[in-house]
Amino acid sequence: MRSIEEGRRLVEAFAASPEEQKSRELTLGLLEQTEAPFSRDQYHPGHITVSALVLHPHGRRVLLMHHHRHRRWLLPGGHVEETDTTLGDAARRETAEETSVQIASDRLARLVGMDVHGIPARKGEPFHLHHDLIFTFEAESDVFACTEEAPQVAWCGLDEFERFGVPGNIVRAAARALR
Repeated sequence: MRSIEEGRRLVEAFAASPEEQKSRELTLGLLEQTEAPFSRDQYHPGHITVSALVLHPHGRRVLLMHHHRHRRWLLPGGHVEETDTTLGDAARRETAEETSVQIASDRLARLVGMDVHGIPARKGEPFHLHHDLIFTFEAESDVFACTEEAPQVAWCGLDEFERFGVPGNIVRAAARALR
């Protein structure tokens, strides 16, 4: 069962870059000061989300999806569910739901990035923060499917990130994952 202790251990061990240091501090604060950091209904000070930086099985490409709500290219990911055994499992589940990509299950998830960012208010939800933990995985194959949440999906080389408008936190996580 994913736990506050698991989250704290992962974030404390993460070697944050200068750009990630504030996100690391905010996420540790969330984990230390709230009782429900994984609850999507905890709007203040926000909640933990997960993303999956999925590596192509035969090359230096990363799985991206064009997010239906944010209208930009991002990593698959989302909210942690009660049924998720670990935070890495949550990222693995979200990837399968959004893109149908199957991730090799014989490897442990590795934390390669984090980013705290604001989510605009919408019906039934006030503005709040997502404390996003980015895990890396390797896909079992290059097969994917588009879904309602991800109407466009692509394997993207690092040299294409600028053209796709990939945010800096994903660029940093990809560089770390491919070291």
